Parts: sequence; C-alpha cells; structure tokens
Amino acid sequence: MSGHSKFANIKHKKEKNDAAKGKIFTIIGREIAVAVKEGGPDPNNNSKLRDVIAKAKANNMPNDTIERGIKKAAGDANSVNYVSITYEGYGPNGTAIIVDALTDNKNRTASNVRNAFTKGGGNVGTTGCVSFMFDQKGQIIIAREDCDMEADDLMMIALDAGAEDFAEEEDSFEILTAPEDFSAVREALEKENIVMASAEVTMVPQNYVELTSEEDIKKMNRILDMLDEDDDVQAVYHNWDE
Repeated sequence: MSGHSKFANIKHKKEKNDAAKGKIFTIIGREIAVAVKEGGPDPNNNSKLRDVIAKAKANNMPNDTIERGIKKAAGDANSVNYVSITYEGYGPNGTAIIVDALTDNKNRTASNVRNAFTKGGGNVGTTGCVSFMFDQKGQIIIAREDCDMEADDLMMIALDAGAEDFAEEEDSFEILTAPEDFSAVREALEKENIVMASAEVTMVPQNYVELTSEEDIKKMNRILDMLDEDDDVQAVYHNWDE
C-alpha cells in the first residue's frame, strides 16, 4: 500500500454530508430502489441490497428510513426507473474524473455533467478514456478511534474473509478487496461488531496527480462542487491528490 490515507477525505465528505443529509439520503434511496428492483426486498437473499444497507448505516441513515425505502421500492411497481450511466473525463492538468449517475432523464444528466466539466475548465471524454487509470475495489475504512481491536487481529479477520490488502494509517485502517469479495469481508467485520466509517465498492486511482496552481485547484473544486450538487450523480472518483 502507498499509505495514502483517504480517511481525512471521508471525514471531509461526512461533514459536507451532515450539512446536506438530504443529498446523501437521496443517493442511497435511489440505490435501494435499484437493488430491490434487481434482487428483491429481502436483504438475506440480495447481497447488493445488503451492501447498500451497510452504506446507509455508515452514513447514519435511520433504520426506519431504510425500511421505508425498501417497502416503497418493493410495493410500487410503477416507481421511477433509474438508468445507470458512467461518464469519464478530464479536469485541470489532466486529472482523471469518473462520474457514476442514476437518472430518469439521460439528456438532463448528460447536460449537467458536461456543464460541470466545462465550468471547471475540463472536458467529458469517451468511455474508457480514464477508467484504465483506476482499479475497482471494495474499500472499507475503519477509524482508529472506533476500533478497540489490535491492528494484527483486525488484519487477520479481514484477510481470512478474503481481503486483498490491509493498510495502517495514522488515524484509520484501510481494507481493500476484489469487488466480488467485498460483501463477505464486510459481513465478517460486521459479525465482530466493528464500526466502519465507510464501506463501498469504489474506484481506486493507480496514481495521483498534484495540482500546484491556485487556479487549477479552484477549477477542480468547481467541477466537484457542481457534480456534488446534482441529485443524479451518485459518486465521483478522481485522482487529484488533495
């Protein structure tokens, strides 16, 4: 592992989410709807739904809100059909950006995403133009302050459950898995009552790009802020070394 801590970023995102909980709850609500539609409302028989529920809990979504979302998705055959779309492009100084969206209006989403890139001096590229710079991984972050377990014991639980890598940071532990092993590793940690600051399948950059110019940093933040404000955008991955 590079020792490149993402816990600070996650804490930063959580603070932003606390200021706009409606946004993160909207994102997770859509993911619940899609998971239920694809695999049914019973998390015991639907691993994708189990993963979304874990993500919801990591973001402090109340249990009754989660259950309401599942019931609504299961009971409403005419509920909105969301389509999953991924956009790839470049930000300032060749930074790579991937945007995952769930939308009921592809034209609206494409226009909004393109506008965000343009306003920040970037551009949307073709499918595959930057995704080769990332690896899809299950990523679990555990804050040291939330974990009483010794690092070696935590590492053994993760590796025994199928994790690929374990990294110790100053304020956190990072566990990486292959996407197909993510659920098993997360559930093994849950059984040990280990609190997870973040647990999701994500895109991990192979290398990071530094932005040294104030103008480039300002433009990159403009892109990320505009994407963050778009309800259709589920996740944004980039290789900017913040």
